[in-house]
Amino acid sequence: MSCGEPHETDCGEVLDHLYEFLDSEMPDLDRDKFKQHFQECSPCLEKYGLEEAVKKLVKRCCGHDDVPTDLRAKVLGRLDLIRSGQAVPDHDVTAAAPAAPQESQESQGLS
Repeated sequence: MSCGEPHETDCGEVLDHLYEFLDSEMPDLDRDKFKQHFQECSPCLEKYGLEEAVKKLVKRCCGHDDVPTDLRAKVLGRLDLIRSGQAVPDHDVTAAAPAAPQESQESQGLS
């Protein structure tokens, strides 16, 4: 997408990094360039507004769900494998993952 007008920051670059901007995952200098671009470019501002609205809607509708116990176990199993330096397979690793001591999980707030 491009509005056809020249900008210091290209529309393509802005749209390629839009989620980094929305999530505040870019340096302040780049954020300032993007803010300037949105002031100059209504198509990019419209896209920004749409993506921001979708992000807020998803957070409101999905942000309060509890994590299923089996998913939590799978994630913790993969983290254990990564920490131990083992290769992480693409399939379910809950059976292969070493069980962490109960005390260790409690001290990390994981139980």
